[in-house]
Amino acid sequence: MEGMAYGAGKAGGAFDPFTFFQQPHTILRMVSWLFSLVIFGCIANEGYVNRPDEVVEYCVYNRNQNACNYAVGMGTLAFLCCMAFLALDVHFPQISSVKDRKKAVLADVGVSVFWSFVWFVGFCFLANQWQVAKPEDNPLREGADAARAAITFSFFSIFTWAGQAYLAFQRYKLGADSALFSQDYTDPSQDAAAPYRGGSYQQPGGDGVFDGSAGYQRQDY
Repeated sequence: MEGMAYGAGKAGGAFDPFTFFQQPHTILRMVSWLFSLVIFGCIANEGYVNRPDEVVEYCVYNRNQNACNYAVGMGTLAFLCCMAFLALDVHFPQISSVKDRKKAVLADVGVSVFWSFVWFVGFCFLANQWQVAKPEDNPLREGADAARAAITFSFFSIFTWAGQAYLAFQRYKLGADSALFSQDYTDPSQDAAAPYRGGSYQQPGGDGVFDGSAGYQRQDY
């Protein structure tokens, strides 16, 4: 795309919220953020139950504390990760360096693939523990809806994060438009090593400048 570098235009433009929230990767990011919040909230609020004759509460997933800890921990981290990358998405068009943009997009690919794998493991783990849970451990079926909701949104999160990875990879493939972005460009006015400037030649060993436009000038000794 003309004038684009890794999915964004040249740095310095004004931030447009309407365009920002219409971007597919922003939508998926917000959906993933919402899913992680639901998973965390379901387990933190209703994921611990006990028998009528017990005081101590146990994880609703087969009394396996690791299952609830995994859901709460990964939900919290995914929530924070989504917030961080949403902030990066807002700042991304202001990044003038193509190399920095490339690093940001590659980080997006790697992190998204990681979280897709994490939620795949989480879905399998939670679903298995829910399947083998004993009815006598929770005769009133307390927290059953929350447990199923966490499993469901863990499953959906696999695809939202995989979608983010795919879109980030597409942005990486776009690369940079060399007409507007150059990784090796140096502003001549900032290059102190340049011996030739604007028709004048800077003597390497002195302060004198020979102006070629003035022609030959006779030297009196």
